[in-house]
Amino acid sequence: ARLGALRLRAVGAARVHWTESRSAGSSTAYTQSYSDQVEFLSHRDTLLAPPDNGEATVLQAGRHEFPFTFQLPETLVTSFEGKHGSVRYWVKAKLHRPWATVKKAKKEFTVIEPIDINTPTLLAPQAGAKEKLARAWYCNRGQVSVTAKIDRKGYTPGEVIPIFAEIDNCTSRAVVPKAAIIQTQTFIARGTKKQKKSVVTSITGDSIPAGKREVWHGRALKIPPVGPSILQCRIIQVEYSLKVCVDIPGTSKLLLELPLVIGTIPLHPFGSRTSSVSSQYSVNLEWLSTIPEQLEAPPEYSAVVSSPEAEQSLAPPCRSELGDILEGPFFAYIQEFRFRPPPLYSEVDPNPPSENIRPRCMTC
Repeated sequence: ARLGALRLRAVGAARVHWTESRSAGSSTAYTQSYSDQVEFLSHRDTLLAPPDNGEATVLQAGRHEFPFTFQLPETLVTSFEGKHGSVRYWVKAKLHRPWATVKKAKKEFTVIEPIDINTPTLLAPQAGAKEKLARAWYCNRGQVSVTAKIDRKGYTPGEVIPIFAEIDNCTSRAVVPKAAIIQTQTFIARGTKKQKKSVVTSITGDSIPAGKREVWHGRALKIPPVGPSILQCRIIQVEYSLKVCVDIPGTSKLLLELPLVIGTIPLHPFGSRTSSVSSQYSVNLEWLSTIPEQLEAPPEYSAVVSSPEAEQSLAPPCRSELGDILEGPFFAYIQEFRFRPPPLYSEVDPNPPSENIRPRCMTC
């Protein structure tokens, strides 16, 4: 085979694009397009250079490999696939041949930005309170109030969020409390934002009769496998929040929102390496007993937030819509580590040598 050159390029970029229909007058309409791009990685390399005399390189029949390597920048945005944008990384090779078409090969790879939740900001408790006056036909039917607290802001997939909440129903009708994790994808181009919200997971509490109070003592809400938060990209952001909602008959929902950050480096609750491994293991897996074996499908986003707040039907996408995204390496890093810990260290030999065994002669 006569070859000219073999060149390589590595690229990483975020891209957003969407269109909006606008009307000008009664009959005229036009489509406005929004798009933007940010490049994070650009690397070029020549794996096989043409000879100095300008002639082609001749490779004998067989398999030829050209290894390559390059250094990634220290800060890169996590790979992401969204409705109106994406963050992708790939390597492309081009094989130039004399008097022939260029052969191309492309391979994508996944980047995960490390987000350590063991920081003071993400370990700080989050709390809030809200109240709403229930009205029907201009009649005051009482007030509903909710206070909620979670122990920290940062979590990782597979963890359980214990929700502490108090719901006071001072109305004349029963109300139903709910809690849900909401994912908000924000796409930015030309100073305009486009958002898509979806329910990641949710739970529904018991109905609270009129004039009664409901208390959640650490109600468990498990985080399913989701991508980490994206907060440092100029055109794409992925944010999470915990919403505590109270359905009030005859009026709009009462909503309380607490911010969340989904990280990649889990919590290290045990600062001392000399503590008992067995006690660490038992404490670390206490939450498993509170998780039901069968998980219910998350509700529509409109069932958790009020109708003016919902722009469209924002239920989580089904598997057929995602295609090969869930099969790729993007979600492969999310694991639940349930391995048994190593045995306890001891300086006493658990299997001492028997006294009946004759010592071995070292000179024989």
